[in-house]
Amino acid sequence: MAHLITKLHTLFSMKDLGPLHYFLGVEVKYIGNCMHLSQFKYALDLLTHIKFTEAKLISTPVSCGQKLSAYDGEAYENPAHYSSVVRALQYITITQPDLSYSVNQVCQFMHAPKLSHWKAVKRILRYLKATHNHGLLYKPRNARLFAFFYADYAGNPDTRHSTCGYCIYLGPNLVSWSSKKQKTVSRSSAEAEYRQLSYTAAELSWLQSLFKDLHLHLCQPTIWCDNVSSIALASNPVFHSRAKHLEVDYHYIRENVVSAELLVNYICSQDQLTDLFTKGLSSSRFKLLVSKLPVVPPPISFRGPVRRSQPLVVTNSS
Repeated sequence: MAHLITKLHTLFSMKDLGPLHYFLGVEVKYIGNCMHLSQFKYALDLLTHIKFTEAKLISTPVSCGQKLSAYDGEAYENPAHYSSVVRALQYITITQPDLSYSVNQVCQFMHAPKLSHWKAVKRILRYLKATHNHGLLYKPRNARLFAFFYADYAGNPDTRHSTCGYCIYLGPNLVSWSSKKQKTVSRSSAEAEYRQLSYTAAELSWLQSLFKDLHLHLCQPTIWCDNVSSIALASNPVFHSRAKHLEVDYHYIRENVVSAELLVNYICSQDQLTDLFTKGLSSSRFKLLVSKLPVVPPPISFRGPVRRSQPLVVTNSS
């Protein structure tokens, strides 16, 4: 890094500002060998701007089992206000992936929000009020790439598209995640899960190529799945005749599995981390999964701010 900065100095007029502490609303704190990313000030500014600083706290951003519909109730009177708040919440998901599912849900109605959608946004804001200092914690550990994914089959009440999500870890650190609606309607839960397996594998391949460019050669990544049919399709060519409509995704996954570039393993549904990216959960289940991301408050540091006993004065030596 020092060599790179020296080379850049020869080409550009620039300053080395030292370790990163604040950038585009993201605050970086260093505690020992760990790094904590949060948007503490950005979240507080948002809550202050929309006068939510005195809102009651709540433990989850979306109620258990809640599904929003485009036809729920009366229209919200101020769509522009709705859109601006939701876009601000989208930016906060950079360091709070626990908001991904709830924010993705309310984003789908920015063109014509209803009162029920605004009520869902207010719940997210109440949760944000309780967790505004939370963020992602990164620790230096082994560089092993692995992923979890899940698809909530036909989860959208209007179109019956499945809601899918994945999260990818480098060691214990969350480096990529997604919560979104699939583009097509799946005819079975196995089809929805298998398509999401393909999307997750593509993201893993991209990350592998990125790390390779950084001269970090990672061993065979693992995808953890709780759907037995998807694992069978990925590893057993006999199933091909039963899934002709999945042929493109089938070949992509099969080539990765056969060439030993990807490993697809089974995981119990209780240990499936991506549940919080696809559905509303109970408070206890939600808190458990959030702690495994991990989205946490900043660790306590006993090192106080540096203080000067005398003001620093620069004088002319002559």
